[in-house]
Amino acid sequence: QVQLVESGGGLVQAGGSLRLSCAASGLTFGSYVMGWYRQAPGKERGLVATISSGLNTYYADSVKGRFTISRDNAKNTVYLQMNSLKPEDTAVYYCAAKRGAMDYWGKGTLVTVSS
Repeated sequence: QVQLVESGGGLVQAGGSLRLSCAASGLTFGSYVMGWYRQAPGKERGLVATISSGLNTYYADSVKGRFTISRDNAKNTVYLQMNSLKPEDTAVYYCAAKRGAMDYWGKGTLVTVSS
């Protein structure tokens, strides 16, 4: 059974930093594209960043230069380092694992950025 468990969310002031982690189990982690998505209140879920098995990364324009995605295949974990946080970054952040037609999702972790 595939499980993705996010952690590291919380309340932070604008300008601060948080590091999210997503621990995966039940899948061949290294073969999956891992991603972070977020859903703000009243908005649709959107892509934040992805990292391929070859360590190619992609970022949404809104987070470029502030967020960094990384992965540790030995620990089956993907990270999202978030710096210079803004109130508009407030959302539930979800981890996802994708390979071909298969995709798996975590339950999310809440990030709240106060102004």
